[in-house]
Amino acid sequence: MLFKDVVGQQAAKQGFLNFHNAHRLPHAILISARDGIGGLAFGLAMTQFLMCEAPSADDACGACNACVKMQKLVHPDVHFSFPTIPPKPGSKAASKHYMADFRNAVLENPYISTFDWLQYIHAENKQGNITAEECREIADQLQLKSFEGGHKIQLIWRPEYLGKEGNILLKLIEEPPADTYLILIAEELENILNTILSRTQQINLLPVGYQDIAAALTSRLQLDSAKAHQIAQIAEGSYGHALRLAAESGNDLLSLMKEWFNGIFTNKGVLINEWVEKMAKTGREQQKSFFMYAQQMIAHTLRYSNITGYQAPLTEEEKVFAQKLAARDYSLSVFQHLDEALTRAAYHIERNVHAKTQLLYTSIQIQYILQGKSL
Repeated sequence: MLFKDVVGQQAAKQGFLNFHNAHRLPHAILISARDGIGGLAFGLAMTQFLMCEAPSADDACGACNACVKMQKLVHPDVHFSFPTIPPKPGSKAASKHYMADFRNAVLENPYISTFDWLQYIHAENKQGNITAEECREIADQLQLKSFEGGHKIQLIWRPEYLGKEGNILLKLIEEPPADTYLILIAEELENILNTILSRTQQINLLPVGYQDIAAALTSRLQLDSAKAHQIAQIAEGSYGHALRLAAESGNDLLSLMKEWFNGIFTNKGVLINEWVEKMAKTGREQQKSFFMYAQQMIAHTLRYSNITGYQAPLTEEEKVFAQKLAARDYSLSVFQHLDEALTRAAYHIERNVHAKTQLLYTSIQIQYILQGKSL
């Protein structure tokens, strides 16, 4: 993984490079990044940069022997630990049993969520774990000489799963062997031992910028610009979430919103029912995504209503729709009620209510709000 392949995170990249180039890079680093914004991808890019035989000022070369191995996740001096389950009854969970699966999953999607990873290894309802035995193996392994004479790196994805067993690694984190780096990639710092947090240098990743997500979706997935911008709006800074939305979204969200509001404004029950039937056939993730998208569009409409010269990060077609809706001159309370209704709809859809009932109820609710009536 190269730094150029990590979506966004320019400030974090530059911060790491500044530490490295000043020869002040600590040997125990904790990357803090919520789900989907690139913690694992960033950790892999850092690792490849450190192992590269001929790095440039800002990235690994991508062509040397070390880079070729890193791009396949098979470098003998780079070790991985991550949440796993026992491979069979009576056995113990250990990353070494799942390395082939881990390579395949991460090479396919370096923005994979922990939930998706555990489903990938058929964990079902079992909780993942990084065991005490694995912690001891990590400590023993890093005491050995490197295979290729350079750095040794231990990458621990989701150290939250260490629990109290993380105490076993404290001495290693505080005083690692020469030329050894420990890179921990976390999402929930509150679930990590304070004794580990105090011994690591943190790199905090921020949500990915809207434009960065849209550009990546366009260039990497060949999505058209309109669809990429729609998804970027509702991804909430998570490129991982954007990838899931792109894989599951088969309909144009603006077209769906136009159809919905057309039925609502014309007060034609037939059109509303047709829309409900159409939406009910989509997956819950897409239904939730639609309501999140509608929220974003309503928010931009409110800004068009109240901010002179407002420049929305929308496609031209979306701008026209939002401006036309803004021209109806609704009060602030109408916008507030719309936002609340859409928030509740997304919430209930996520919790597996009957989709068709929720879609119809929300349609009636939106209609009453826009007409100034009480439901």
